[in-house]
Amino acid sequence: MTGIGIAALVVAGVVVLAAGILLGRFTARRGEVDLDLGTPVERATFHTLHTASLAAPPLRAGLTEDTARKAAKRLRSLLGTEALCLTDRERVLAWDGPGLGHHNEPVMRRVGQLLDSGRSLSVHTECELPECPLRWAVVAPLTGEDGILGALVAYGSRESAVLVRAATEVARWVSVQLELAELDRSRTRLIEAEIRALRAQISPHFIFNSLAAIASFVRTDPERARELLLEFADFTRYSFRRHGDFTTLADELRSIEQYLALAGARFGDRLQVTLQVAPEVLPVALPFLCLQPLVENAVKHGLEDSRDKCRISISAQDEGAEALVVIEDDGVGMDPALLRRILAGEQLPQGAGSNGLGLSNVDDRLRQVYGDDHGLVIETGQGAGMKITVRVPKYRAGVHSSR
Repeated sequence: MTGIGIAALVVAGVVVLAAGILLGRFTARRGEVDLDLGTPVERATFHTLHTASLAAPPLRAGLTEDTARKAAKRLRSLLGTEALCLTDRERVLAWDGPGLGHHNEPVMRRVGQLLDSGRSLSVHTECELPECPLRWAVVAPLTGEDGILGALVAYGSRESAVLVRAATEVARWVSVQLELAELDRSRTRLIEAEIRALRAQISPHFIFNSLAAIASFVRTDPERARELLLEFADFTRYSFRRHGDFTTLADELRSIEQYLALAGARFGDRLQVTLQVAPEVLPVALPFLCLQPLVENAVKHGLEDSRDKCRISISAQDEGAEALVVIEDDGVGMDPALLRRILAGEQLPQGAGSNGLGLSNVDDRLRQVYGDDHGLVIETGQGAGMKITVRVPKYRAGVHSSR
């Protein structure tokens, strides 16, 4: 586990502990009017954690003017300072408390010194206004994956070692939230890149063959040509949609049916498909485009690499807390050693494992979303067909269809 994850778990654990203490006291005295909210230390701890929990959500969206404005007031309350500001590397993003007008320019000079040294500063403000309470400032760096992103500046009426330590620790906590935001964005970019790679697998060759098959029915069977054209339109619309990392099993299977209808128009009686789906698993959410590449793989190894008929069976069954999806074909299969190299992400020679990107991509995405226990389980051998098993939890935090 990364340092970010450990820090997040520690903060969450302390929050739960504090809440548990207060809940226990409340429950024990629920019938009394005078509630015992604990010792002064416990009350201060709860207040601190509660304030931090309110400041965290905006920061998890990154360091912007809007998120800084929402967090600054909470952070100032957390430190109990006369004023507090958050900056990026170039300007003040948010200011809470007095002194903004005449401290704005000096504070950015101090941030420039911080960017040069990389260390926190404790400095006299040199403010000449007698009515201004801001006499001392602690400038602490806010860091991310790319180095220093900006600064947290806490102002006091006098020099204080306690303020230096407190402001530095709060800046570290804010940096953890910003790193988590970067991690979320990186994960989103990775998923988007993987979906783009999967979309690239929908080859122009398949599109050309589908349109050619549709055209062949225009004169002989216009109604079927019309139906296939609608299937093609729906299939491409779903495959190239621009929103949502997740979909439902029902939508994914519908796209697969459209794909198979187009493949059937090309291969005719050579393609035989059996579909068995338990209705109760249709609403289950799963990563977008994680089954269609597996079916495409079955068609390729069952028909494009063979002149014989191909039987493909697709089943989706209820397995308690999980939905069990099995895709099986009786095609040419694959060398298990080659399959292991594909799933390991190795670079293969041109033509070897030509559809391997789809398998490895789906395997990686399932492991990222659900953990290593939910990667693809593949049984195959040369000339022995292929059986792919996917186990999808019915519920996983953060996994829901955006439909």
